[in-house]
Amino acid sequence: MVVMRCALLIGALFLGACSAVSGAQSIAPQAALLEGATVIGTDKTIGDHVVSFATGKNCSTVRRHLGRTYCEEDEVGRIDEVYCYQTLGRPTCYAIPSPNGETNRIGHTPPGAGPPR
Repeated sequence: MVVMRCALLIGALFLGACSAVSGAQSIAPQAALLEGATVIGTDKTIGDHVVSFATGKNCSTVRRHLGRTYCEEDEVGRIDEVYCYQTLGRPTCYAIPSPNGETNRIGHTPPGAGPPR
């Protein structure tokens, strides 16, 4: 997969050089190819790389277009409902109440509850 991405990037750069033959002195075609190769290779635009570097977060326009948050660290995680019971060793937690007939419940986290403070 990495080899294919590298080949695509190199091919895009070589094809971008062909636009200079027409006499146009515009850098726009090369910039568009570089931007496209960057999105294909990293799922981020060049601007996303700049924002990610400046904020220290993993930000991507592609993530935003998929209906997620712009920066990965800004996503709110969903807390699962958990039931914990004391056993001989350390506590054991399950997604359903008392699956093996345990009676010493030591904790219960309802769904949607935030992390303990």
